[in-house]
Amino acid sequence: MLRTAGLFLITAVAEIVGCYLTDLVLRHQRSVWLLIPAAFSLGLFAWLLTLHPTASGRVYASYGAVYVAMALVWLQMVDGVPLTLRDLIGGGVILTGMTILMG
Repeated sequence: MLRTAGLFLITAVAEIVGCYLTDLVLRHQRSVWLLIPAAFSLGLFAWLLTLHPTASGRVYASYGAVYVAMALVWLQMVDGVPLTLRDLIGGGVILTGMTILMG
C-alpha cells in the first residue's frame, strides 16, 4: 500500500506541474517555452497512470483523493495561499476515504 501511495503522490505532482505550467503560459503570458516541460510533465502523468495497480474505479477514486490533498499542498506552498480549517478538514476526510477504499 505504501508503494501505491508513493505512486499516487508522484502521479499527482506530474499532473499538477503540467497543468500549472500551461496555466502560466495561457493566463499569465509567460514564455511559450514553458509548454515543453508542461507537455513532458503531462506525458509523464499519463505514463504513470498506466503503472497503477489496476484500472478500476476504486484505484482512480483513491488517486483522486491524493490529487486533492496534493493540490491543497500546492495551493499553500506554490501559490502562497494559507489553508483554511475547511481545507484541512476536507483534505483529512478525503484521505480517510482513500484509506477506507484501499484498505
